[in-house]
Amino acid sequence: MFPIGGVPVMLAGALASGVLAGLLALALRRRLGVLGAGALAALLWSVVVIGLVTLLPAQGAPGWVSAETRLDVCSTDIGGPAPDGFWIFSGGQRLLNTVIFLPSGVLAAVVAGRRPRLLPLTVPLAWALLAGYAVAIELTQLGLARLDRACDVTDMIDNATGAALGVGVGLVLLPVLRPWRGRRPPPG
Repeated sequence: MFPIGGVPVMLAGALASGVLAGLLALALRRRLGVLGAGALAALLWSVVVIGLVTLLPAQGAPGWVSAETRLDVCSTDIGGPAPDGFWIFSGGQRLLNTVIFLPSGVLAAVVAGRRPRLLPLTVPLAWALLAGYAVAIELTQLGLARLDRACDVTDMIDNATGAALGVGVGLVLLPVLRPWRGRRPPPG
């Protein structure tokens, strides 16, 4: 049996990780500046929250999942059970899968924006890492049947799209936020 889960556990984990992220931001603020430290800590917190929401059983401890009912492969039905097929903003679960990665994408772009000359490298890398995280989550859901979650390629696509949209928003915000201002010059 997977012993924990449900919304109260997810919220408690989000709160506890938020406190830790806040402490991390405070610890890094002199080195990275307030915006840099806050963006990095918030990015890490958002990634933890995504993990909590997607990897803990939604309805609490699900108990026993038999080998016969466990899926052996990810669903490759692009669009899944949504009646309108693959449309990124069809609502419900599809929209949530897109929106949950959006803040991480924005924050990743702001963190990457601390070094403007490296943006052509760091921004695609940040998006690739977030998309890889989405794939890893789905594969974990497939491998750990006791999570009572299902692996779905559509979720991977929606998550990666949310991260891409977030990165785009973050890039638009860079000239306004100017995260490179808080950077301390290298010693010596």
